[in-house]
Amino acid sequence: MEINYQNIKVIGFDADDTLWVNETYFREAETTFGKLLSKYETPNKIDQELFRMEIDNLPLYGYGVKAFTLSMVESALELSDYNVKPKTIEAILNIGKSMLNKPVELLDGVEIVLEALSKKYKLILATKGDLLDQERKLEKSGLTNYFHHIEVLSNKKEENYAKLLNHLDINPSEFLMVGNSLKSDVLPLVNIKAHAIHVPFHTTWAHEEVTESEKNGKKYQTISSLKDILELIT
Repeated sequence: MEINYQNIKVIGFDADDTLWVNETYFREAETTFGKLLSKYETPNKIDQELFRMEIDNLPLYGYGVKAFTLSMVESALELSDYNVKPKTIEAILNIGKSMLNKPVELLDGVEIVLEALSKKYKLILATKGDLLDQERKLEKSGLTNYFHHIEVLSNKKEENYAKLLNHLDINPSEFLMVGNSLKSDVLPLVNIKAHAIHVPFHTTWAHEEVTESEKNGKKYQTISSLKDILELIT
């Protein structure tokens, strides 16, 4: 599919699993959590109940490690019929703390791409999650100076992007979003007449998955590596 990017003036980047590793740590945490609760339920049941709890809690807690940790604690209480030991709750809290203290591991080619694109375009970071955690990761990443604007969104729906672009006085037709999630980084932009490039990560949270019908007729490109963007728009 040929897409013309000649009118692009501003490029937005997602952060987690687009610029640096994130979802991998959640998968590891889920495995550890499953082992802690293994006396109460099967691994599959534990995964299902934790995911259900996360989705139920999204309107209250939002996204990020802290929300995930609270959902683990609540799931442990329910799965154990409120018999879980305080030491297990402490271990769950330590899973969350460990995630918050993870090093920031940049994905391949990130700095090369940002350095090249920043010479020609305004770059913005548009991510969702916990503000304090995202600020911490951005500082550790060493990428702050590449971005003209940084926005931590409560969600990534059409209205969130429209509000952001309006606030920054950016015409949707002149904006390109780059990210790993079709649901959060691609389809909402296409729907407001902006451009988007999909860079899949090897693992995706179930909540971010989309159906084939949701993708049908949507005009965007998928690349296998962030570095491939340089062949498309420079």
